[in-house]
Amino acid sequence: MTTRTPETTRNTRTIRLADGDGWLTVCDLSLLTPGRGVAALLPDGRQVALFVDRSGRAYAIDNRDPFTGAYVLSRGLVGSAGGRPFVASPLLKQRFDLETGACLDDDEVTVPVFPVRAD
Repeated sequence: MTTRTPETTRNTRTIRLADGDGWLTVCDLSLLTPGRGVAALLPDGRQVALFVDRSGRAYAIDNRDPFTGAYVLSRGLVGSAGGRPFVASPLLKQRFDLETGACLDDDEVTVPVFPVRAD
């Protein structure tokens, strides 16, 4: 007699962004690789850069580099400075704090940050 073991439920956590009074599902968490970004197009036409760190915490910032106007922050280099996670623009290398959006290299520049959750 052959018995089949039921398949275990796959981790289906999703990335959600705050959207007015609710949360907008953007993608499955499994599509994100720690240390690498992914760009997503929102229904209103904005682009968001999504990141996840090695502990599974998700971050979402605007994908537009304010220094060049190019939508490239999702392709930036991820690191940390003083315990703060950042992404460095792949073009001019300015670093943006993933929690606050503040530019670590120019106090007068920020990028929008989106409230995000993975559940």
